[in-house]
Amino acid sequence: MQALFDLLQSLISTPSFSRQEAETADILASFFTRNHIPIHRQGHNIWAWASPPKATLPTILLNSHHDTVKPVSAWQRDPFQAGIEGDRLYGLGSNDAGGPLVSLIGTFLHFFGQSDLPFNLVMAATAEEEVSGKNGIASILSELGNIELGIIGEPTQMHLAIAEKGLMVLDCTAHGQAGHAAREEGINAIYQAMADIDWFRSYQFPDSSPMLGPVKMSVTQIEAGTQHNVVPDACTFVVDVRTNEFYSNHAAFDIIDAHTSCEVKARSFRLNSSRLPVEHAIVQRGLAMGRETFGSPTLSDQALIPYPTLKIGPGDSARSHTADEYICLSEIEEGVEIYIALLTGLILPKNTKTE
Repeated sequence: MQALFDLLQSLISTPSFSRQEAETADILASFFTRNHIPIHRQGHNIWAWASPPKATLPTILLNSHHDTVKPVSAWQRDPFQAGIEGDRLYGLGSNDAGGPLVSLIGTFLHFFGQSDLPFNLVMAATAEEEVSGKNGIASILSELGNIELGIIGEPTQMHLAIAEKGLMVLDCTAHGQAGHAAREEGINAIYQAMADIDWFRSYQFPDSSPMLGPVKMSVTQIEAGTQHNVVPDACTFVVDVRTNEFYSNHAAFDIIDAHTSCEVKARSFRLNSSRLPVEHAIVQRGLAMGRETFGSPTLSDQALIPYPTLKIGPGDSARSHTADEYICLSEIEEGVEIYIALLTGLILPKNTKTE
């Protein structure tokens, strides 16, 4: 276990903001090499197989990320000083997602070399999760083949996030006509936008999820006008849309476009909601171990993986992206124990349909 703590301290001490993860990728590659584990690398993504994959077996992916957000200004500590105080290991990325990452690596080490596993097991430490980047997990999925189950390491207190909201960001433009503010001239684009903004505020999508709740839309930015005496001819605003499993981002967009008069453009449709049925074997095993299921409002690499996935890991999501972030060493130990228990003897059908 000490080797995992040492690895996490090395990762914390090495800045790895999204798209700048080369050095932490080097650290991870060296760790696997020292443990005599052959690795594959593409960009800042590292992956390895527990044993040569067999075409007749289902494949389980263990995945977490080694990039971080930038530290907020309220840090009272050096965010790159991986200090241990009692049971707590402090530092940027310790909780999100260094603790889950090293716990999954510890789990992978436990199973490495076991040729009689009832599944293929691949471990991937990936980049660009915090920005949902195209050079992260999405860039290596074709290298991994069909995945029957992905276990995504994020801080969930080792409870089972079997559903996750999707994300779609909309750029909206209401058009008017410029005129002098002192005269009855022009068409005020701000007033044009107000009707649509009110719709975004009040509209309820018909299907609400028992696990994720309703689709949530929030107007988060707005801009219009050039000077006080000119009626603005354009008003732009941004809408953050969090979808549940009943609506793909494309379906939600079509509903929005049909109900609004402004010009609406989606930045991306990539980050859809995901769901793992409670009847799934690993969920049932987790429930039998006393773990709880829940729906996660926060985004992860689940959104980019077109296979059934479970989000679970040590740490607490409430600590993520906060000042003086930390993970408890005991949480990492528990994480490895629970991951191993979930996987030991797990039987999955091959070619599980994508959710």
